[in-house]
Amino acid sequence: MHNTLPLTRDLVLVGGGHTHALMLRMWGMKPLAGARLTLINPGATAPYSGMLPGHIAGHYTRDALEIDLVQLARFSGARLIMAPATDIDPEAKTISVAGRGKIAYDVASLDVGIHGKMPWVSGFPQYGVGAKPLDVYAAKWAAFLERASGEITPDVAVIGGGVAGVELALAMAHALKAKGAVPKVHVIEASDQITRQTAGAEAPLRKAMARLGVKVLTQAAVAEVTADAVILADGRRVASHFIVAAAGGFAHPWVANAPLPLTEDGFVRVDHRLLAEGFDDLFAAGDCAELVDTPRPKAGVFAVRAAPVLAHNLRAALTGAKMQKFKPQEDYLKLISLGGKKALAAKWGRTFAATGLKAPLWRWKNHIDRKFMHQFVNLPQMAGPKPPRDVALGQAATQPLCGGCGSKVGAATLSEALLGLPRAGRSDVLAGPGDDAAVLRVGGAEQVVTTDHLRGFIEDPGLMARIAAVHALGDIWSMGAVPQAALMSITLPRMAEPLQARTMAEILREAGEVLSATGAEIVGGHSAMGAELSIGLTLTGLLDGPAITNAGGRAGDALILTRPIGSGTVLAAEMQGKARGRDVAAMLAVMATPQGDAADVLQGATAMTDVTGFGLAGHLMAICRASGVAADINLGAVQTYAGAEALAAAGHRSTIYQNNVDAAPVVGEDSAKAALLHDPQTAGGLLAAVAADQAAALVAQLRSLGHDAAVIGRLKEGAASITLTQ
Repeated sequence: MHNTLPLTRDLVLVGGGHTHALMLRMWGMKPLAGARLTLINPGATAPYSGMLPGHIAGHYTRDALEIDLVQLARFSGARLIMAPATDIDPEAKTISVAGRGKIAYDVASLDVGIHGKMPWVSGFPQYGVGAKPLDVYAAKWAAFLERASGEITPDVAVIGGGVAGVELALAMAHALKAKGAVPKVHVIEASDQITRQTAGAEAPLRKAMARLGVKVLTQAAVAEVTADAVILADGRRVASHFIVAAAGGFAHPWVANAPLPLTEDGFVRVDHRLLAEGFDDLFAAGDCAELVDTPRPKAGVFAVRAAPVLAHNLRAALTGAKMQKFKPQEDYLKLISLGGKKALAAKWGRTFAATGLKAPLWRWKNHIDRKFMHQFVNLPQMAGPKPPRDVALGQAATQPLCGGCGSKVGAATLSEALLGLPRAGRSDVLAGPGDDAAVLRVGGAEQVVTTDHLRGFIEDPGLMARIAAVHALGDIWSMGAVPQAALMSITLPRMAEPLQARTMAEILREAGEVLSATGAEIVGGHSAMGAELSIGLTLTGLLDGPAITNAGGRAGDALILTRPIGSGTVLAAEMQGKARGRDVAAMLAVMATPQGDAADVLQGATAMTDVTGFGLAGHLMAICRASGVAADINLGAVQTYAGAEALAAAGHRSTIYQNNVDAAPVVGEDSAKAALLHDPQTAGGLLAAVAADQAAALVAQLRSLGHDAAVIGRLKEGAASITLTQ
């Protein structure tokens, strides 16, 4: 989503909590022209707390309670930086992000939640887990549940006997019983009663715990946590192989130590406008914030109710409009899960349990929770610009143009254009168009030179720069050269000078880190502003021996591929909000990972190329044609990115897909996975032909370095062609 007006202000949201998630949805339905929206979050998803007990009990899958921030960011037009914030400087107006340096803002908002860790309890950091962050707890519980079916004793201890602790204890006991285990779950509470803040809930919750065999220890202070027990202050030992803390929520250290207006507990003090005290450009919401005038318990309901006010006030801070007041309700309805598909309702000091066969309260809670999540699963289809009434002949309805290598000119068109190139006949130009890079003789040395250019496919210019650098370096690595120098060509979307400076700094920092790690330097380049982000690099590399080209492959050689395929399909689907955020995040992490060490391992290859815009089939066909051989591909051995095959089966294709099919046809099965052979790759893997007797050892070495490498086929005698085999 691109504004037609220049970008003039940076709005940065830190954390994907409930308030921010709802605000992003509202922003997507009514974006503010001229504002660049950024979301910083440790991962691609954010869990919904209301469904956590149901997930722990086994009633919901992990996907069911996770808000897909990648899809939400695409809908809202936000750039998503998937890394944790580590610091904030409210005077310099910057957020420090792990691995990404400082991100500047004009207006910012914090919604980072809280954590349940207890570092002051001896042994807890090593052996315990906090109930928050929810995603960490859920992942560790799933791993324990697998082992508790026979490998270890299903002993569980919950530190903290409030509603949250009891609810989780019931959920875990139910899940263990459903697995056929005999659970031994203890709730450890320092005070003399449980659920102190929820009057009337003590008796029904104790009854529910008794039914599931959950034991309660009150007036029990925790002294130490070990690998298999909780040691109490009075010396008692509570056996446990899974220890979770639900004794309250604590501020994240980076927030509690920041130069912000804070409570004694480290929460951000905010006024009725959700502004941090003393600031007019910094907001906070959710559990990390404390309403100083109307303090309320840490509960998701207040975060949800705050979202419309925060959305309005953020726009007001960016436009100079009047802000609204947030007035939280005095009390709220608590629907408490009781392990199975049963629930307890509590409000105004009264409780009601309907736990019979029909369990209406559970159905009510389930309806409320699923309704909340439904608004993120089914994002509104916003109307795009109307097509013109009259168009020239030859127009056809097409999908939006892909980014990265999905926007390349087709192989046949490019080859035809290259045929007309004039030749000067220079003796120091050893190889020109047709391979990954040109080979030049410079004095007594041989040098390779290549250029590559990517149309932006994600809103994050820093990550885009890393991927562009890795992508361009593929041509140098595949020729067996050592990277030397780089010229960068950068086109920024229209933006004001402060944003230009911030964006250029991010791009050069991230690309520079990738290049400097290889020994190469950025020595110059060109910049411009245009309709959208694009990043290009011209690279040189030095050869210490003959270049590895497409032309050296031999019949009998094994084919090694260092990276999965399917990035073009995943990116095409992501543009339409159809790809899973977790899959997109995992793929982008691979694409941003350099392959110089893999190229070093493959220095003995007889032929090598990097798999980019023309797809695996197209680049393998280039080797076949240059080497005068044919190829077999074992489709089962070809690795694909998570989600790619399912998306291909659903009909998602990159815009260059059909051109790739026409340029490099493959004989064999017609399937979704076979279609991915023609999928354009950005920052794709290295494809190397190696001696067959060396292939297994090379793959083992590559995998030990972290590359998802595999032997995917072989070269054979025959005219240039590709055949699928089993």
